[in-house]
Amino acid sequence: MTSIQQTIVDELHTLRDVLRWATSQFSAADLFYGHGNTDAFNEALQLILHSLHLPATEFPELFADARLTHAEKHAIADLIERRITDRVPVPYLTHEAWFAGLPFYVDERVLIPRSPFAELIQEQFGPWVSDPDSVLNILDLCTGGGCIAIACAHAFPHAQVDAIDISADALDVTNINIEKYMLSDQVQAIQSDLWSALDNQRYDLIVSNPPYVGADEMASLPAEYRHEPNSALEADDNGLALVEEILLRAADFLTSKGLLFVEVGNSDYAVMEKWPDIEFLWLDFEYGGHGVFMLTQAQCIDFSKRYKPA
Repeated sequence: MTSIQQTIVDELHTLRDVLRWATSQFSAADLFYGHGNTDAFNEALQLILHSLHLPATEFPELFADARLTHAEKHAIADLIERRITDRVPVPYLTHEAWFAGLPFYVDERVLIPRSPFAELIQEQFGPWVSDPDSVLNILDLCTGGGCIAIACAHAFPHAQVDAIDISADALDVTNINIEKYMLSDQVQAIQSDLWSALDNQRYDLIVSNPPYVGADEMASLPAEYRHEPNSALEADDNGLALVEEILLRAADFLTSKGLLFVEVGNSDYAVMEKWPDIEFLWLDFEYGGHGVFMLTQAQCIDFSKRYKPA
């Protein structure tokens, strides 16, 4: 056994023991917390409780001093070791990530959801969407595991949602989540290279969290990000290649009152530098996050006129 396994199996006995020890080990290992948790304690809490099939939302005082079985200790030790040694993010170890108040299945075929879109979706994109019941068709471009699409389906129960991704592997995960929430009548997973598989559809909302990380930023990312699919993170042209393709065609797929929301993260300054004459509306978030802009259909038409290649 490794030293981690030896310590947990031989020296630790209760849930409280293991949680305290794991928190200390995570802190000492200088892990990166950017996939759903903000500190070592919550990282350890989620990992351990999930492995014990307990609700991973708060510490269960009722079971704090319950002794763990040898099988439970070995299972927890394996997860803790993978988190520390291999830097695997907790959601890939538990195959669960929370987004917009909903749990989703995730694995290394898709990004771990962490977008500020969650806040927008829970607010039904207000105040920009004044009548949520008028939203009947939604497009989620670059859906990954389908978290944004499914959260939109919950927020707009009368809307049909198309979830687009170029990756068949990602769409396999999307379909797992569609089935999990029994939304096959409302959410459709479609394999498409952005707009290529769409014909004459028009959408009241187009939401996209595309790959937008430039090469320089990719090189600086913590080791935890290396477990996520590179194709879902990195884009050419300083992170803006896919964003530009989205902007050039969005007007063709929006209704006359339709709205486009795109997340570009730390590439927000690159967006403003490349297209300085476009009045992007940059959104503020109460619970953290940045780099999301909104454009109307009229603004998307203007963008296409200005920047469409000759």
